[in-house]
Amino acid sequence: MAFIEQEASEKAEEIDAKAEEEFNLERGCLVQTQRLKIMAYYEKKEKQIEQQKKSQMSTMRNQARLKVPRARNDLISELLNDAKPRLSRIGDLLLVEAAVQKAIPQYTTVSHKRVEVQVDRGVQLATDAAGGVEVYSGDQRIMVSNTLESRLDLLSWQKMPEIRKALFGASASRKFFI
Repeated sequence: MAFIEQEASEKAEEIDAKAEEEFNLERGCLVQTQRLKIMAYYEKKEKQIEQQKKSQMSTMRNQARLKVPRARNDLISELLNDAKPRLSRIGDLLLVEAAVQKAIPQYTTVSHKRVEVQVDRGVQLATDAAGGVEVYSGDQRIMVSNTLESRLDLLSWQKMPEIRKALFGASASRKFFI
């Protein structure tokens, strides 16, 4: 009977060793599978972070690229605004009346038509206006603004390419401008 007990004991140990070995193999496979899943998860996260970095860098580059023209336009606007107060003259009403009296005979000579000009003393340019005149037709339908501000605005738009070139140099991306 001892022999049977010993054989049974050996068989039980063999079964336990085989079960332990199968358990270790199965555990190793599960661990390896989970390790691969974790590695894939972190690789995916790493790629997402890299993509976010690229996207942020692209956004930052675009914002920086747009800051240059914006800063240039701000500088040009500041220069034009600084120029406006320097144009200011006091006493334009007397100059306008003198210019009108001088222009009436010249107009009559050239056009052979009689003209009537009235200087409206009740309507003035804005107090912050640098000077000049606004001329209206008799029925107020036609208006010509010849104020220094309007002339400066017109000139600044016409000469903007030259102003940019003088301030910032020639632009490689805008070869068609003067």
